[in-house]
Amino acid sequence: MKLSDYDYELPRELIAQVPSARRDESRLIVLDRGGGELRETRFSNFPRYLQDGDILVVNETRVIPARVLGRKETGGSVEVFLVRRLADRAWAAMVRPSSRLRRGEVVLVGAGALEIMLEERLDKGEWRVSLPASIGEKAFIEQYGHIPLPPYIKREDLPEDRERYQTIFARRDGSVAAPTAGLHFTEETLFDIKRRGITVIPVTLHVGPGTFRPLERETVEENVLSPELVLIREDSWREIAAARGEKRRLVAVGTTTTRALEALACGALADREEREIEGEKYIMGSTDLFIYPGFEFRVVDALLTNLHLPKSSLLLLVSAFAGRETVLKTYRWAVGRRFRFFSYGDAMFIR
Repeated sequence: MKLSDYDYELPRELIAQVPSARRDESRLIVLDRGGGELRETRFSNFPRYLQDGDILVVNETRVIPARVLGRKETGGSVEVFLVRRLADRAWAAMVRPSSRLRRGEVVLVGAGALEIMLEERLDKGEWRVSLPASIGEKAFIEQYGHIPLPPYIKREDLPEDRERYQTIFARRDGSVAAPTAGLHFTEETLFDIKRRGITVIPVTLHVGPGTFRPLERETVEENVLSPELVLIREDSWREIAAARGEKRRLVAVGTTTTRALEALACGALADREEREIEGEKYIMGSTDLFIYPGFEFRVVDALLTNLHLPKSSLLLLVSAFAGRETVLKTYRWAVGRRFRFFSYGDAMFIR
């Protein structure tokens, strides 16, 4: 399977640089899975497309302000992009510029010259770094970190991005990119959904930097995704299994939620364990599940998603769900109607 078969032309001006004035004002494409008539509406109408008995699954990960800007002792600017927590104050990070960095070197942050230590090089161009000991770990990240907007948003982060590049479901720190399908929900939308009797179940998949990285190989099957942490309450997973047995429809909010659920269903969860957290029993592990056309979906029946980058793993997942020709035809239609694309863009509901 060729990656170039999942390309499309996108005018640069259709890449959303800022969010819509209101979350639920974004436009919504309604697409019947496998083809059929396309409909356009506003996201505020999304609850009308849900059915009695539906299970709506959302990703409750929270984006951390992972971009920390500092300087070398010699004065040169350095960016430390925190990727994942390894231990207390120890993180895997991408450090830029990466040339001429040495083990034991420090990055100075803030007026007080707080020190981030470069401890050792890891795989994939990452470093193990230690955060300053003189300030609490979370306090340091929240005070000195910047929201890690995707590289196709050509501006610096603003104070309002701390709220808008975060879903209303966010409660578990760990992502360096937002699960963007969830960005359209408001508390009013969620109230409307629950008022209709729809069950809402949270799952966690902490989105890593791999979501920004282009796939490297032209042969789709040769690409590999980086592992990401998955977490779900045991009773929630049992409820989903029971709903499947009752032929109730499962609606996934986003590709991250889809990957988490399908990884649980097909056994693609490495280091799986049961752990008690805050008095509740959870299933947790990591997954590098790569979903592309030919994948057999075991759990997800309908998918709410954004409009994704050409030749990306996210576009391949959506194509696996709805069919390559149908998806690319829909994207061409969306371009013609001037929809807004990518993280702060519009949405599509595939049913």
